Amino acid sequence: MSDTTLALVESPVQLLNVLEWAHIHPPAVPSPRPGTPEPGRGEAGGTAARTLVIVVLAPKDVMSRGQLRRMTELAMDEGHTVRWCEPRASRSALPRIAAKLTPELRRARRIVLGDPFSRLVQVLLPLSRAREITVVDDGTATMEFTELLTRGDRLVRWHRSGHRSAADAAFGVFASAARRGLTPGHGREIELFSSMPATPPPGMALRANRFTWTRARFGPPSVSAGTDIVGTSLVETGVVDPDSYLTAVTALTHAHGALRYFAHRRESPDKLRLLSAATGLEIVRPDLPLELVARRGPTGHTIVSFPSTVVHTLPLALEGTGIKITVCDIDPAWLTANASPRAQGFLSGITGTARDRHGVASVTG
Repeated sequence: MSDTTLALVESPVQLLNVLEWAHIHPPAVPSPRPGTPEPGRGEAGGTAARTLVIVVLAPKDVMSRGQLRRMTELAMDEGHTVRWCEPRASRSALPRIAAKLTPELRRARRIVLGDPFSRLVQVLLPLSRAREITVVDDGTATMEFTELLTRGDRLVRWHRSGHRSAADAAFGVFASAARRGLTPGHGREIELFSSMPATPPPGMALRANRFTWTRARFGPPSVSAGTDIVGTSLVETGVVDPDSYLTAVTALTHAHGALRYFAHRRESPDKLRLLSAATGLEIVRPDLPLELVARRGPTGHTIVSFPSTVVHTLPLALEGTGIKITVCDIDPAWLTANASPRAQGFLSGITGTARDRHGVASVTG
């Protein structure tokens, strides 16, 4: 087994958090053999060999792919190796990629992954013999992951219905194997690297993500006089009614003098055009995760967000800048008939924990 750390990521945020993890938990650098140049002092003036290999399991979404391309550039700037894979290109793509990655999965001492709910990860993880596994944040999903793992439940996201499709049943074997592999014990050390209010199950180590790499690499930002609104994909996931969302954003725009709307990468173009026409907001489609965009600036003196990951991450990324983070509560009347019964409680929990941990204020739309 080699000293290689192999990271599996599918989103820009996951890759950002892998870089944060690597910043405070740098990969081991092999000691030089007698008679060889010291690390970082090779004959060609190169840097020491790195042992973090980041495998990008590319999504289909255009905006996500664009942000991931930019994040891979930052990762390579840090000296890490990046491999771009297309597991969703065809039905045969995943088996081919799994076969290609199997030797590296078996050799790697540590696996770092961003989405334990991912079917791609659940297929690949059982191929690994790694004795050390780190789970980095995939947003609010981290809170669900630790809760479900503690209870021994299936790894299913909160916004999905309880109905199991034929595909769910087909992946059941992989999901069960992945859950066993991510449960503390079984000869593996499991670490959670998180900025979220997640409580790991007994035996799982917890390391706090304070966004130290982001703060060291970017900013501090210039602060403008206006207010920025952070969008959400709750409409696209079928949780919030589109008309209610438009009404809420309009009310927030007028109440806070908002000028810009930072779109979530999954928000539909039609919805964004409607928002712009109704509110006059400048729609911004970030080319990087919002934590980096806000840290680079310019950024409004107040950021208003709906319940999402950023109400926990932005207070850390923008620490010391004086920028105020505010969260708009989701009115239960905004939820669709198809919303999961867990939706309101989960969204309220995001708001409540952000208020308790970071002093984030709440407003209504």
